[in-house]
Amino acid sequence: MQALELKVPPVAVVLCIAALMWLASWALPAFAFAIPGRKFISLGMAVAGVVISGSGVLSFRRARTTVNPLKPESATVLVKSGIYLLTRNPMYLGLLVILLGWAVFLANAAAFVFLPAFIWYMNRFQIEPEERALAVLFGKEFASYKSCVRRWL
Repeated sequence: MQALELKVPPVAVVLCIAALMWLASWALPAFAFAIPGRKFISLGMAVAGVVISGSGVLSFRRARTTVNPLKPESATVLVKSGIYLLTRNPMYLGLLVILLGWAVFLANAAAFVFLPAFIWYMNRFQIEPEERALAVLFGKEFASYKSCVRRWL
């Protein structure tokens, strides 16, 4: 399973999960349900997700460190300020919020099933390898940060 670690760009994972959510919703119309105001709710969640992810990217840019999720060993600074005071993975959290908004828009229980799959995949194949690289690069500083700030929220 290590062959998948840090190989698929997170945005590609989101697009695949979003497509699977749509396909499941289309294939299983019996699981559809009404969500009053779903278009406004889903749009709000998508905007919130973009803001959360964008805050993470902006923090990395300000610190002049890599944003490339496939090369965590290229990090030059451990970013611990801004949104990184609330979550260690704002970019992935933002993507999850966008997917949650998509699930609300689809208004089908089958779509929601894929959200835990996204979290599992990101934890196993993206976040855990990143954390190993950061532990090597930043040692005790990362261990201390990791003990104070949760992975997702």
